[in-house]
Amino acid sequence: ELALCDGIRKSGFKDEADFLSSRLPADQCEALEVQEKSLLEEKVQLEARKKDKSEALAVQRAGQLSDQSAELLKEKIAGCESELKQIRQEIGADAKSLADNRLQKEKRQSRLHKIEAQKKECLRWQTLRELIGSADGKKFRNFAQGLTFEMMTAHANRQLQKMTDRYLLVRDAVEPLELNVIDNYQAGEVRSTKNLSGGESFIVSLALALGLSRMASRNVRVDSLFLDEGFGTLDDDALETALDTLSELQQDGKLIGVISHVLALKERIGTQMTVTPQSGGRSSLSGPGCSRG
Repeated sequence: ELALCDGIRKSGFKDEADFLSSRLPADQCEALEVQEKSLLEEKVQLEARKKDKSEALAVQRAGQLSDQSAELLKEKIAGCESELKQIRQEIGADAKSLADNRLQKEKRQSRLHKIEAQKKECLRWQTLRELIGSADGKKFRNFAQGLTFEMMTAHANRQLQKMTDRYLLVRDAVEPLELNVIDNYQAGEVRSTKNLSGGESFIVSLALALGLSRMASRNVRVDSLFLDEGFGTLDDDALETALDTLSELQQDGKLIGVISHVLALKERIGTQMTVTPQSGGRSSLSGPGCSRG
């Protein structure tokens, strides 16, 4: 007991009570013992690994890794480093060349796009020059007249359809300012207007005149239309169709004047003025609004 108390004091404790109060709990002591055991095992493993590594290092040091001297190896390393530096510089130069090449390709592509746009613009002007670029201006006149002629033909066809379903006016493929007719009664045969009979020519001419008056009415009001002869070449059906068309125009407020020797017109025309030949190369005019001076 005296030895125990002496040992407690030598350990730095005042007495047994101070020793007992300083002791760790049993569970902490057990945890420390487990930790101590784990650390001891880890120490053994580390010492074994250290031994293995030391032995391996000794083998490597004892072995002959190269038959060349350290000085020679250092020179080779310096040469390799210099060569590596040169290669890196070449890689940098190649990278710059590639970047410049990409930039040039982009500029070239941009120029190609501009060239294509210019080609399209040049082609447009070239086509226009071929259409209207003759020295005497004939191509331009034909082109401009062709546009007007196309409009007049469309108006004339609308009037022609009111009079007959047989004919349709079309522009000549070779001479764009010449007219042909499609004859629906002859399987759509294309005929020249020069081959039309007198009655057919009158119907077509009347349609053209009415179409022309439609065009003119856009800028200038056309209230009067005078027809000189031509009715004598019409058969009864064609005459009836022509007079019906003129009657429709009159109902639209147009003043229609007909100059003719056809007696059948007297039955359809209510207001008439008669020209009577007299001697001496003179003629007298009678009718509404006429009086002797």
